Amino acid sequence: MSEQPLVDRLESLGIILPNASEPAAKYANYVKVNGLLFVSGKGPAGNPKGKLGKDFTTEEGYQFARQVGIEILAVLKSALGSLNNVKRVVKIQGFVNADSNFEEHHKVLNGCSDLMLDVFGEKGVHARSVFGAVSVRDNLPIIVDSIFEVED
Repeated sequence: MSEQPLVDRLESLGIILPNASEPAAKYANYVKVNGLLFVSGKGPAGNPKGKLGKDFTTEEGYQFARQVGIEILAVLKSALGSLNNVKRVVKIQGFVNADSNFEEHHKVLNGCSDLMLDVFGEKGVHARSVFGAVSVRDNLPIIVDSIFEVED
């Protein structure tokens, strides 16, 4: 896939990639090992605070997870120079800051998963896991880390 069609795809999805955010503590934004790029946990834009099922609905969580996906794409572009250097999305893992009665973690993480499928097509199909967390960094509603196969 050439650069222009992927840029066109992002534009058609209404996505303008921000600059990649800096790590929140003493760690790297990403680590590349043997053709895999591991992206550190990212939270949604604007740093919203609160729990799913208490402060936010499932649909709001879905949108937060989509925002996190956009941040992940920004890190990928920063790391690789072009999203075209992504061979495939390998794994998405979400940590949902949720009330103890919340049961729709999977629907929240769909926001990130759907974005990867929209952007990368078949290369966006991935393994994933999602966990409910009693707390996460800065009381964010969700944090997502991810793994990509990339061009060497």
